[in-house]
Amino acid sequence: MTHALQFGLDTFGDVTARNGELLSHGQVIRDVVAEAVLADAVGLDFFGIGEHHREDFSVSSPEMVLAAIAGRTERIRLGSAVTVLSSDDPVRVYQRFSTLQALSNGRAEVILGRGSFTESFPLFGYPLDQYETLFEEKLELFAALLAGGPVTWQGTTRAPLENQSVFPTPETPPKTWIGVGGSPNSVVRAVHHDLPLMLAIIGGEPQRFRPYVDLYHRACAQLGRPVRPIGVHSPGHVGETDAGARDAFFADYKRMRDRIGAERGWPPMTRQEFDREADHGSLYIGSPETVATKIAATVRGLGLGRFQLKYSAGPLPHDRLMRSIELYGTRVAPLVREMLGEMPR
Repeated sequence: MTHALQFGLDTFGDVTARNGELLSHGQVIRDVVAEAVLADAVGLDFFGIGEHHREDFSVSSPEMVLAAIAGRTERIRLGSAVTVLSSDDPVRVYQRFSTLQALSNGRAEVILGRGSFTESFPLFGYPLDQYETLFEEKLELFAALLAGGPVTWQGTTRAPLENQSVFPTPETPPKTWIGVGGSPNSVVRAVHHDLPLMLAIIGGEPQRFRPYVDLYHRACAQLGRPVRPIGVHSPGHVGETDAGARDAFFADYKRMRDRIGAERGWPPMTRQEFDREADHGSLYIGSPETVATKIAATVRGLGLGRFQLKYSAGPLPHDRLMRSIELYGTRVAPLVREMLGEMPR
């Protein structure tokens, strides 16, 4: 790796519980801000908030929450995880993240994706049968905005632009990634637009994504593009011990997974399946030593520049999330750097 490994955290603002009762969306959002402040305090590099439009997640406008976090943090980079560009307007997305870039003094990032949830499409009046076209055209426009200067653009999914300037103008544009969940076309799009790649690995062995990494490098060589950082987003939880972390995490993780799975025709998750994912799959759960060992293996195997742990899981309580964040920043990150032979920071 040519750059020091970065450690991030992601949340979707999952609606959490306290004493067995689900909290309000407002309280969850306030708790997310506190979690980000802690992430900054323990030295983590990135805090991401995903966009959703459903009852079980509290954040539909990540930029608003990230702006509040920007005012209470000093160093940590702040971004989306992920922004569903297909059902949004690229100009407005660019303006919102440019504003965050100003408020955070250059710490804003945006991860652009098509989204694995589709609630935003009917909500904002976009047809699902244009799923691919919407993303391709809007990404093309967003890339033109990143290049700076007046933009001229024409497509089929929004009104054309003719030599149009877009404001505010940031000193530097927000760092932009392409989120990939399993589409080779998205890997090639990232290279075409000269953007880094964020792999969402939420099930199965992480090394099965090696072909996507190889495709990215081949495409860079063929198109004459520089190799940008590659990141991974995966779920997990850090506890004091392996058994304690699994026992604390399983019930709430299962509730979230089964609720979503029921909508998609998946069978309920068993404890055996959960343990298999924790042992060999993309669930990073256990003591700091166990989680660090697994992250280091993924970083080596995929050649990563960043690892982002999706630390929230359905109703898993805020206090457990806070302890996991603390252990991830103070114990896991230093251990991984030591395993990889990086200098301590």
